[in-house]
Amino acid sequence: MELSRSARWGAVAVAVASFFVTAAAPAPAPGAPGIGDPYFPELGNGGFDARHYALDIAYDPDTDRLDGRTTLTARATQNLSSFDLDLQGLDVTRVQVDGRRAAFTRDGDELRVTPRDFLRKGRDFRVAVTYGGVPEPLSGPIVFGSEYGWMKTPDGVFVACEPNAASTWFPSSDHPSDKATYDIRIKAPRGLTGVSNGRLVSTYDKGGSTYTHWRESRPMASYLATATIGKFDVRTGRTPGGTPIYVAIDPVLADSNSVDVYAVTAAATDYWSELFGPYPFEETGAIVDDMPEAGFSLEVQSKPAYSAVRSETTIVHELAHQWFGDSVSVAHWKDIWLNEGFATYAQWLWSEHQGTRTAHDSFLAGYDSRPAGNAFWQTLPGDPQRDTMFASAVYQRGAMTLQVLRERIGDDAFFRLLPAWTKLHRYGNADTADFVRLAEKVSGQRLGDLFDTWLFTPGKPAL
Repeated sequence: MELSRSARWGAVAVAVASFFVTAAAPAPAPGAPGIGDPYFPELGNGGFDARHYALDIAYDPDTDRLDGRTTLTARATQNLSSFDLDLQGLDVTRVQVDGRRAAFTRDGDELRVTPRDFLRKGRDFRVAVTYGGVPEPLSGPIVFGSEYGWMKTPDGVFVACEPNAASTWFPSSDHPSDKATYDIRIKAPRGLTGVSNGRLVSTYDKGGSTYTHWRESRPMASYLATATIGKFDVRTGRTPGGTPIYVAIDPVLADSNSVDVYAVTAAATDYWSELFGPYPFEETGAIVDDMPEAGFSLEVQSKPAYSAVRSETTIVHELAHQWFGDSVSVAHWKDIWLNEGFATYAQWLWSEHQGTRTAHDSFLAGYDSRPAGNAFWQTLPGDPQRDTMFASAVYQRGAMTLQVLRERIGDDAFFRLLPAWTKLHRYGNADTADFVRLAEKVSGQRLGDLFDTWLFTPGKPAL
């Protein structure tokens, strides 16, 4: 069949247009090795958006060896010639992209992957990494001088990774701005239980091993993932408000808890659901493990992990994080007061709810006990710096900021603001400027002076 003259010219026009579109498309380039967070410039990765992690791990407490295969489904955000994943230590033996072997190199904590063909912008792809070794916990001044990450216990491992230790046990885009859903499968010696995020899909024994499969179907920051393994007494049920609950407690601690972890978890989950908006995840709960060397607890998504610290105030703090920190996560680590100031203020609200002390009195107790010359007032909660991002001022002065805000705009506006914040940024990320804008919108007031004084100005603010 011969084309008419007009049809031939049309075909030529289409070909020319196609040529120029192709020519204008950016050439494939490597993804950035980090997102440029001011505190952790190399955390996270550029060039793609993490969508889903399938983690398959096998752990032997006798040798402390971890063998794993991580399959990450991601979407290219540029034409990618190569891309990075964060991975600290551990030996990589094989990398595949969409089922085909891919070249890889290591540079410090970066795993650079070069697929056989470049990945076009907008395309979904899968990278599977097979790896193994003995994970090492991190240490230093950041987390109260404590070790954190993958921490060996007498019968297994306690896994709590804030802010940058998820990549000590699985390759990831290890920054809270790159959330994804998760399937986590854990193989451990028979008799031990692997506890992770979301809901339990299955558990069974085979040979000398116990297998557990957990699914977190809501977006999650990598530092909130856990694969805590050990002997646990497990209690399940529902809170009075109907939320499924899973509490795992190391039997060694059965008689040492000063609080009923299950009851407080249920009560706090329901109360925060009234105050902060609907509970954002499929399950609530707790992991209570025998790990006194970890001088902290962590708001692990759906099941906070408690070590040596497991008081009622700690439980309500970590559960408040399910809204402030887990569902609404920081855009950059300098905004950490949005997590810790809010969870600390939740402790004050809990005391108010219990009728023991008003939030105003909690504010005054902290304010009056610290003279103007105290170093506490020199830490800026709105930008505390990396090594002091968990300083007490981030928690306490952050909470004071919220009380001052509450007294400025009134209870009606304040208690409309909190659920409006968690709804607006549900499963996403936000920063301080976002919160200021919303507070001004809800209250109808200009509030820049308040936040500048309490978050970004050194010295004890005048009342």
